[in-house]
Amino acid sequence: MPEHRIQPRTLKGFRDYLPEVMLPRERIMDTARRVFRSYGFSPIDTPALEYLEILLGKGSDETDKQLYRFQDHGGRDVGLRFDLTVPLARYAAQHIGTLGTPFKRYQIATVWRGENTQRGRYREFMQCDFDTIGTHNEAADAETILVVHDLLKSIGFENFIIRINDRAILNGLLQEVGLADKSTLVLRVLDKLSKIGPQKVLDDLRSVVGATSTQARQVVGLTQCAEGNIDVLKKLQELGTGSELGKLGVTRLDQVISLVTAVPGLSGIVRIDPSIARGLDYYTGLVLETTLGDLPDIGSVCSGGRYDNLADLYTNQQLPGIGASLGLDRLLSAMEELKMIEPVRTPAEVFVPFFAATRLGDYLRLAAELRSAGLGVEVYAEPKKLGKQLQYADKRGYRIALVAGDEEFTANQCQVKNLASGESTTVSLAGGAAALTAEIRRILAT
Repeated sequence: MPEHRIQPRTLKGFRDYLPEVMLPRERIMDTARRVFRSYGFSPIDTPALEYLEILLGKGSDETDKQLYRFQDHGGRDVGLRFDLTVPLARYAAQHIGTLGTPFKRYQIATVWRGENTQRGRYREFMQCDFDTIGTHNEAADAETILVVHDLLKSIGFENFIIRINDRAILNGLLQEVGLADKSTLVLRVLDKLSKIGPQKVLDDLRSVVGATSTQARQVVGLTQCAEGNIDVLKKLQELGTGSELGKLGVTRLDQVISLVTAVPGLSGIVRIDPSIARGLDYYTGLVLETTLGDLPDIGSVCSGGRYDNLADLYTNQQLPGIGASLGLDRLLSAMEELKMIEPVRTPAEVFVPFFAATRLGDYLRLAAELRSAGLGVEVYAEPKKLGKQLQYADKRGYRIALVAGDEEFTANQCQVKNLASGESTTVSLAGGAAALTAEIRRILAT
């Protein structure tokens, strides 16, 4: 016996995933892959560790503070990636000669941020990203919104809003009111608008940014246009978009809205919201956030935007990009709260009890034939009483058990037991597993 047992525990901000959560988590990832590929996005992967200089100064002062950073065994300064976009910029600059443009990629991978934990947010979490590199055209902006829409729909959400804005509008106003040199601070304060409210933002613009009361009111006033898209665009043209940069932002928003609302079903889902700023420094154009109508206070579950200058630090070639990221773990937390996830503890459909001790080869053969027909099958690991094995199957959510002992195998038959109803059907195995497969699929379809 060991003198001291180690207490099994996880670090704050990290979590274990039991099968009943991990199975729906993987289903979401499979759905995301299917949607991304349907638009022509290809998978890539990048290392979890990057040289520290690749990561520092690319997101914000806050993300720099949250970086997990250290020296490796070779004395190199390295860090764990805090998102997938910055590594993508490095990746594109390094490989674009081979990839060509436009390059459309998706990546589903873990990222790390040493931030204060909150509901649905952990220090280690999974992001599902998709991006288009190498084009300024608004077609890529519109497609990004369409992908987000299809992604949420495919996962099972009906009630959600995609809010969009253009950074150029706010930057144009900041030029007009004399705050262009403090744009980074202003953006970070505005990014908290939904959490702290307009009055606290006004206070922070004055105290943190150093804006005058007039400047602060003009900035917050721009974010308060909250009617329909057409009215918002008109107000944006009136409120602080006199600069060429601001006019450009309004024009781009108008074009994007026209494109996406031409697609059936999106006119009420995509809304212009001038309060959307996104706190990361690298965004330059369209920005978007997606909130759930049934759980708005959980925050954005899919966010992103255009970043036309991020790769400039790595290459002389112009590599504008746009993309978005699905916050998988935050979304999963929302789905748990909204009871959208049915408890599933097994990935297989069929359970085969092993109770005739001399028939293990027959059980394995039967399971192999069903797997060849496309069914998931678990054979119990050791011979025990049938009742105990059926209890095991029921606890793990199996709907079907195949009951066959010496008598059934001798008669070349198998009982198909519906564990939900308790009914059993005897099926002949004389023609192989075809009849058995058909009966299993019939029950699964009911």
